[in-house]
Amino acid sequence: MVRNKWLYIMLLPGLLYFIIFKYVPMYGLLLAFKNYQPFLGFVDSEWVGLKHFNRFFGDPLFWKLLSNTFILAAYNILFFFPLPIILALMLNELRSQAYKKWIQTMVYIPHFMSWVVIVSIAYLFFTTEGGLVNEAIASMGGEKIQFLLSPGWFRTFITGEVMWKETGWGTIIFLAALAGVDTQLYEAAKIDGAGRMRQLWHITLPAIRSTIIILLILRLGNFLDTGFEQIFLMLNSLNREVGEVFDTYVYTTGISQGEYSYSTAVGLFKSVVGLVLVFGSNFIAKRYGEEGIL
Repeated sequence: MVRNKWLYIMLLPGLLYFIIFKYVPMYGLLLAFKNYQPFLGFVDSEWVGLKHFNRFFGDPLFWKLLSNTFILAAYNILFFFPLPIILALMLNELRSQAYKKWIQTMVYIPHFMSWVVIVSIAYLFFTTEGGLVNEAIASMGGEKIQFLLSPGWFRTFITGEVMWKETGWGTIIFLAALAGVDTQLYEAAKIDGAGRMRQLWHITLPAIRSTIIILLILRLGNFLDTGFEQIFLMLNSLNREVGEVFDTYVYTTGISQGEYSYSTAVGLFKSVVGLVLVFGSNFIAKRYGEEGIL
């Protein structure tokens, strides 16, 4: 530590951040086992044990929330997670560095937009009151479609918005991993007669396999985090049946209705599921010879 003291000093701000904003707030999880009353305070509020968990698991709404959250999370894993990998592989094949940087800039831009802007763009395109898509449908003699009010379209929009906003940003790690692939492997493959697809399958993908698995494990840790702001902005009375998830339910019960202990119990359940998924996926990865994260 003495020899590398400056490295530890550089580490200190990040370490303090995690201690102050990630570990210290964990003390507040005790709220899930109390009947918190603001006028009594955190310490003096009544201890009720697992009362809030029993109420939550016994509520018929629990299975609807679980189903909606799992379906949206599965959509993100199946449709969004592979896209940054595919895009990174395509960018890696470009030979013109100027064109490659231009493409990267264009696909990075949506990441810096807030969800309010993204949802507003969706409304401008798909609303029945002057939306570009519906106006195009009407101009061709078709009937306008209630995209934003239809439960059948809700999950498609949520997943599509995530794909458009975050795919470009997600390529950064994969492009960094691809930059570390030994070019001599490609030269040797060319000598052996391997084409571009063979090189991709036998050199490129195996080289970034560990990166893919690590990011997949981390993604599973946030499996139930479907994104409060985006879903809250897209929700309405007609699509709430398929759109209400744990994040919006915690906001409704905890902030709007003032049930702080109950909403903390719901949030704790979500965190425990994420922890189990991380350890489970890490165990499976190690079982099959991968490095994992632990």
